[in-house]
Amino acid sequence: MVNKEVVLTYEGLQKLEQELEFLKTVKRREVAERIKQALSFGDISENSEYDEAKNEQAQVEGRIVQLENMLKNAKVIDEDEVKTDVVGVGSKVTILDMEFNEEIEYYIVGSAEANPTQFKISNESPVGRALMGKKKGTVVDVIVPDGVVKYKIIDIKK
Repeated sequence: MVNKEVVLTYEGLQKLEQELEFLKTVKRREVAERIKQALSFGDISENSEYDEAKNEQAQVEGRIVQLENMLKNAKVIDEDEVKTDVVGVGSKVTILDMEFNEEIEYYIVGSAEANPTQFKISNESPVGRALMGKKKGTVVDVIVPDGVVKYKIIDIKK
């Protein structure tokens, strides 16, 4: 199995490391305690608390493996290397939605950090991919389910 490089900002790296530490220490202990408590109820064949705790344990362990793989394959973007002449991972890009005449600022991050509610979009998303490598003043066409949206790049900063 080939592991895909995971592009992260330093902030994203820290968040993943904190989540991994939390899962390995606090969450594992909590789930183990729930399993122990459920076992004390006796017969596990019809014990829903035991089944739920075992399912949660599997989810926690799966997430730990996923995070460890992501961190092992992480490529951290050095903020000093983020350019302001072209859009790249780590750029804060102000764009103008030409249809609605509305400015939006996006932070371009790797897919592991993407969070549209915080205006952090992946370099692999349709908008992120369209913006990557473009300069200030460029108009880009983004193909979306409803058709094509035009954005003009107003500003690029770190």
